[in-house]
Amino acid sequence: MPEVMSDAVRISYDDHGQGEAALLFLPGWCGSRQVFEPLAARCATQRRTLVIDWRGHGQSAPVAGDFGAAELLADALAVIAASGAQRIVPVALSHAGWIAIELRRRLGERIPALVLLDWIVLDAPPPFLDALQGLQQPGHWQATREQLFSMWLRGLDIPALSHYVRADMGAYGGEMWARAGREIGRAYAGAGSPLRALAALAALAALDAPVPVLHLYAQPDDPGYLAAQQAFAAAHPWFQVSKLAARSHFPMYEVAQEMAAIIEDFVA
Repeated sequence: MPEVMSDAVRISYDDHGQGEAALLFLPGWCGSRQVFEPLAARCATQRRTLVIDWRGHGQSAPVAGDFGAAELLADALAVIAASGAQRIVPVALSHAGWIAIELRRRLGERIPALVLLDWIVLDAPPPFLDALQGLQQPGHWQATREQLFSMWLRGLDIPALSHYVRADMGAYGGEMWARAGREIGRAYAGAGSPLRALAALAALAALDAPVPVLHLYAQPDDPGYLAAQQAFAAAHPWFQVSKLAARSHFPMYEVAQEMAAIIEDFVA
């Protein structure tokens, strides 16, 4: 599998398929690129797909010191440069969406679209912000993480998903989970919400057309959450939302073929 150096850190990634715009799959914090295996394999039959492991994650090199969103952005930029692809569509899981937005801000029209997967795109609810704080407390991070894991897996019998959450995400220790809580919290505190950040990005486009954005999600199964996004889409035609008929926060383990088809239709 290909590798590239990012700030002297070895970054591992997959590169399959042919054709641009290439898809660049960005995992969330505290999880490897394994989460994209069901989806990326299907997307690679239609176009080139790149799938990254962030520094300190998966098969990329561990990092002794601290790092944050700026370093993840550098990792993504390094993979893009090494790939030679001229047009890239980030496909970002959850809070990796913040990195996707920065890629568009940095690379402009080389990022012709954004695909966001199962993200809290509205204002972060107080219980979620409390969880981000809990992850940063040495005496509480394990209990907080277990609450998240239990919520993600409750009522589901999907062995591959259970393995990803318990074995893959569960392999990261308190330092990485605290880092995730800190960086995600900072992003919401700075931007307010992903939709506000996207609206601000669109406003910066001036005479250029705003970047098209697709949000694919399955949970929460709350009509109000979907209605709020549909209202935003009505006011901002560059934004689309599609709710998937899946029961988990990781719908690629349930409806990967449907997701691949929707992404291809959006990007094509």
